[in-house]
Amino acid sequence: MSRSKAKHSNVLSLSLAALLPFAALAAGCGSGDGGPTDVGSGPASDPHGAGSSTGTGGSSDTAMGGAGGSATMPTSTGGAGSSEGGTPGTGGAPSSAGTGGTAGTITPPATGGSTGAGGTPSTGGTTATGGTPAMGGATGAGSATGAGGSAGAGGTPATGGASGTGGAPVTTSTGGGPIKYVFAVVMENESSSSVYGSSDAPYLNGLIKKYAHATAFADPLPDALPSEPHYVWMEAGTNSFSDTTFTTDSDPSASNSTKSTAHLVTQMEAASPAVSWMSYPEGLSSSTGACPVHSSGFYAAKHDPFVFFQDTAGSPPSATNATCAAHHQAYTTASFAQALAQGTVAQYSFVVPNLCNDMHGASGCPSSNVVAAGDAWLQANLPPMIDFVNAHQGVLFIMWDEPEGGTVMPFVAIGPGVKIGYTGGVAYTHGSFTKSVDEIFGLPVLSTVTGANDLADLFQPGMFP
Repeated sequence: MSRSKAKHSNVLSLSLAALLPFAALAAGCGSGDGGPTDVGSGPASDPHGAGSSTGTGGSSDTAMGGAGGSATMPTSTGGAGSSEGGTPGTGGAPSSAGTGGTAGTITPPATGGSTGAGGTPSTGGTTATGGTPAMGGATGAGSATGAGGSAGAGGTPATGGASGTGGAPVTTSTGGGPIKYVFAVVMENESSSSVYGSSDAPYLNGLIKKYAHATAFADPLPDALPSEPHYVWMEAGTNSFSDTTFTTDSDPSASNSTKSTAHLVTQMEAASPAVSWMSYPEGLSSSTGACPVHSSGFYAAKHDPFVFFQDTAGSPPSATNATCAAHHQAYTTASFAQALAQGTVAQYSFVVPNLCNDMHGASGCPSSNVVAAGDAWLQANLPPMIDFVNAHQGVLFIMWDEPEGGTVMPFVAIGPGVKIGYTGGVAYTHGSFTKSVDEIFGLPVLSTVTGANDLADLFQPGMFP
């Protein structure tokens, strides 16, 4: 053989010798059976579920013969493809032409591929925290959005998350629902015409524009009857009982009190769970008693209905009665604002300004303009109450005991559930207030007020029981 032919023969032998290892290597990894399957080696956060190994069908080999030598997807168990003829491993992107071959094409995954990208079986996101897509549901092996599924395996919303993969976001109601607190602020002796639209009551008329008010709140009693019977009516829906009828403004006594238990606060205490309540008269002192059965200064017992019921104030009503004392606190602007801020107020609070501040007036009061004085008191004291009811699903009722020579009296409802800027024409009396308190707290409606209209018309649909 000539030197030239011997040289070419040697070169061919060396080339074949150099290619034999790679040919063997390609034969071992073409079907994915020549190396361990890489299951779950890719991080779940990888948008394509790519594993960390490089190669298809093997743990870290480079597919030859056209796989492009750069496929980075791990094989999907049950969905492996062949690298022969330049095809990339299952789930790999189409490769550029490799050495000596043409560009590969994607082999579809096995029907219902059991493992999603990343190797972890897709469970539909049933335990994804905070609505994170379920494992394996981001991109399946060779599939668009999961191993044979559209959003995880079935796209079930993640348990406990705001939204699961493929599910609608969970929304939480931020308003409405049952009324949890009732505040009653009781003013005195003014008709609607003396207050509505009056330049002496700018603060109150400003509230009317924002909340709801009634134009047909009538006096259930004859005009000749004074305050006390009206306050008793607010509590019991009547001023007439089997043992007495209230017709005067006298302080409570053995004869000017009733044994009847058919009234609001006794219902509240009998409820399960009990509804907490508190009376907050302004002007209490040692002279009035801890159970304030004695009028003194600008405090008038006739404006505190609870002291006329013997099951609350004693038989006869006593200034030292423990039950009564436990349900009375002296009202001051500062102390009540503090109770509101601390959330220690009762579910039912009955607030009574003193004679100088309730639009009633009395000898010795600083101002003779009783409407203006009352409006100033409301402006100084209501803002914390309004903030509280708006933040805690409450309602504030401002009402008057009687219209003093008129036929109807003012009534204002304030809270997140009332109609905005609403003028209500439904006929009401103090029995409407009593009935509504029963309904708000889920108590049996007193027989004395079953026929009264409740205050539902002043509230937005679904915001009154």
